[in-house]
Amino acid sequence: MRSHPKTEAPDATAPRGSAGEVFRAFLKLGLTSFGGPVAHLGYFRDELVLRRKWIDEAGYADLIALCQFLPGPASSQVGFALGLLRGGPLGAAAAWAAFTLPSALLLVLFAFGASAFDGLVGSGFLHGLKIVAVAVVAQAVWGMARTLAPDRQRAAIALAAVLIVVFAGGSVGQIAAIVMGGIAGVWLCRDVAAPDTNHLSFAVPKRVGAAALGLFFVLLLLLPVLSGALSSQGIELLDAFYRAGALVFGGGHVVLPLLEAEVVRPGWVSEDAFLAGYGAAQAVPGPLFTFAAYLGAAMEPEPNGALGAVIGLIGIFLPGFLLLIGVLPFWDAFRTRPRAQAAMRGANAAVVGILGAALYDPVWTSAIFTSRDFALALVGFVLLTVWKTPPWIVVCLLAAGGTALAML
Repeated sequence: MRSHPKTEAPDATAPRGSAGEVFRAFLKLGLTSFGGPVAHLGYFRDELVLRRKWIDEAGYADLIALCQFLPGPASSQVGFALGLLRGGPLGAAAAWAAFTLPSALLLVLFAFGASAFDGLVGSGFLHGLKIVAVAVVAQAVWGMARTLAPDRQRAAIALAAVLIVVFAGGSVGQIAAIVMGGIAGVWLCRDVAAPDTNHLSFAVPKRVGAAALGLFFVLLLLLPVLSGALSSQGIELLDAFYRAGALVFGGGHVVLPLLEAEVVRPGWVSEDAFLAGYGAAQAVPGPLFTFAAYLGAAMEPEPNGALGAVIGLIGIFLPGFLLLIGVLPFWDAFRTRPRAQAAMRGANAAVVGILGAALYDPVWTSAIFTSRDFALALVGFVLLTVWKTPPWIVVCLLAAGGTALAML
């Protein structure tokens, strides 16, 4: 096997940025990242990989592959890990707060009676935001394919991943594609020259990782017991959202059936209110998991309102972050081994295929209905890839374009 010079790992105890820097970067993303989890990964790549260079392309794909394996909101877990990498524990908290709170606050306002996006103008605006997602994801797939699948072997792995996701479907297909990519990478990518990359160094000791994994399982088993023993609606609410966040793979829309089972069937939220909140969640930026804030605020039994929203947010995000913290220190050591590096090259190529499949379904199929929609998406793609236009400007232009198309 060809050997490569080993790059010096950064000091894991000295974050390379500040929590304030992380907060500002993710607040911009939290205000402009429309389109769901796949689109979020495209926004992260443009802002943090290409513009700010917090991490290289291969390391970013490594994080995506890891978070696709874990239950929870994949894009939020990637953001949390990037904040941890850049600014330590405070940076991780800042990344989550800045990316999550804008959409959470908007959905809580909606729960309190603030309606939006009604009528022709509102539906056109929402449709324009969906078209933005097409342009952003297409840019991400194009750029990552050139970097992570530049040769025949990895292009073949990416194509195989597309086929697996298309025929298997759902989170099972995604996980199977990444496993296939890793196995194929050990076989096909052993002699592939890897570009010089920065070794990722997360300031998470193994004892902290083990404690996080232990806490994840303790809460998963203990919360149902406490809610039954104490007859506390607050603990029962926390248990419902924690269980939903702990058992869902793939994040995004996959969590909706679990949430419906937890809050509609017991009568805490009416079916009409649930569907209205889901519609509003499509019109705000940031992670779809902030739908939990709306549900917590709209609850019939107390605690509801602002306190219910806080319980919902903490409950649904906490399990995914505990799992991520628990896995990071062990994964960081694993990825430095030569065979692991070959496996990750294959897994990274599979990630390109997964994003490529997602570009069609659900991103394309939910946004492109006419040739006008296609033309608007193409404008956004050219603005992002050729003119290097900032994503927030593309968001504004295409949202306005969607509104204009609706009025024609």
